[in-house]
Amino acid sequence: MEEQKQTKRNKFGKLHDKYYKLLLLIPIILILFSVIFMVNFYSQEKDFIYKDVSLTGGTSVTIYDKIDAAGLRNSLEGQLEEINIRQTYDLITGEQKEVIIETKTEGAQTRKILEEYLGYKLTKDNSSFEFSGPALSESFYRQLLLSILYAFSFMGIVVFFLFSKKSKIKFIVLIISLISPVLFLMFKAISLQAAMALAMAALILSLYFYIRHNVPSFAVIISAFADILMTLVVVNMFGMKMSSAGIVAFLMIIGYSVDTDILLTTRLLKRSRGSLNEKMWGAFKTGITMTLTSLLAVIAALIVVKSFSLVLTQIFIILAIGLGFDIFNTWVTNASILKWYVRSKE
Repeated sequence: MEEQKQTKRNKFGKLHDKYYKLLLLIPIILILFSVIFMVNFYSQEKDFIYKDVSLTGGTSVTIYDKIDAAGLRNSLEGQLEEINIRQTYDLITGEQKEVIIETKTEGAQTRKILEEYLGYKLTKDNSSFEFSGPALSESFYRQLLLSILYAFSFMGIVVFFLFSKKSKIKFIVLIISLISPVLFLMFKAISLQAAMALAMAALILSLYFYIRHNVPSFAVIISAFADILMTLVVVNMFGMKMSSAGIVAFLMIIGYSVDTDILLTTRLLKRSRGSLNEKMWGAFKTGITMTLTSLLAVIAALIVVKSFSLVLTQIFIILAIGLGFDIFNTWVTNASILKWYVRSKE
C-alpha cells in the first residue's frame, strides 16, 4: 500500500517537474484579469470597493419589529438616498427579529420619513440610530487602507529577514519600511495622505530589493497580494457593499496567506533531508490540512451567523473566498516560483 502511494507521488512529482513553469501561466492570467477588472471598476466607481454607510457616511437604523422589507423599500426608495434594507432572523425559530435600513440621508430626516411610514414614534426601545459624517467615514476608510499597506510591508520584512542572508540589505529594507509608520503613528509629523504615499513607495522599493536579493520573499508577497486582489474582484462582482468589518477581513486573509507560504518556503529552503518534491509534498500535506480546517470552520460559522449578524456574515464570506484563493496561490503560484528558484540554484 505504501509502495503504491510512493509510486503515485513519484509520478505526480515527475509530472509537476515537467509542467510547473507552465502552471505559472494560470495565476499570471488571473492576476492580469483581476488588474484589468479593478482598473475598469475604479474608472467607473472612483473607488476600489462598494462602500456601505460605515465607510461613506450616512444613517443606519435598526427597527426591532416584523416589517415587510419589500414593501418598505418600495415606499421609501424615492424618499431616502441610496437605501439598503436587510433583515435578520432568530437562529432557532427562524422568525424575523429586526430590519436594518441604511441610507445616505441624514438622521433627523430619516427618522421623520420612517415614522410616517410606520405610523408610530421610533424610540430607544423599538429602534436604534447610528449616524456618521462623510468626512469621518472617509478618514476611517483611508486609515484601514493604510493598515493593509503596513501589513503587507511588515509581512515582507519578516519573510525577508527569515530567508535573506544579506544583513546590510535587511537593514536598508527595515529603515525604508519604518519611515511612514514612525512619522505618522509615533510623531504625527505627516498627514494620512502622505503616510499612504510613503507606505506605497516603501512597499514598491522593498519589492525591488526582494526581487534582486531574495526571490522567496517576493513569492510570498505576490501570493498574498494575489489572494487579496482575486478576493476583491469576486466581492465586487457580487456587488457586496463593504463595511469596516469587511476591510478587517482582508487583513485576516493576509495572516492566513502568510502561514502556509512560510511553511512551504521553510520546508524547501531550510530542510536538507529529502528531494525537492518530497519536501514540497510534506509541506503540502501539512499546509492543506491547516487551510482546509480553517475553511471548514469559517463555512460552519457562516452558516450559523448568517441569519442574525450581518457584520460576521460579511467577514466569514470574505474569509471563505480568500482561503479558497490561498490554496491556489500557495500551491500553484508560490510553489512554482520557489521550485523554479531552487532548481536555478542547483
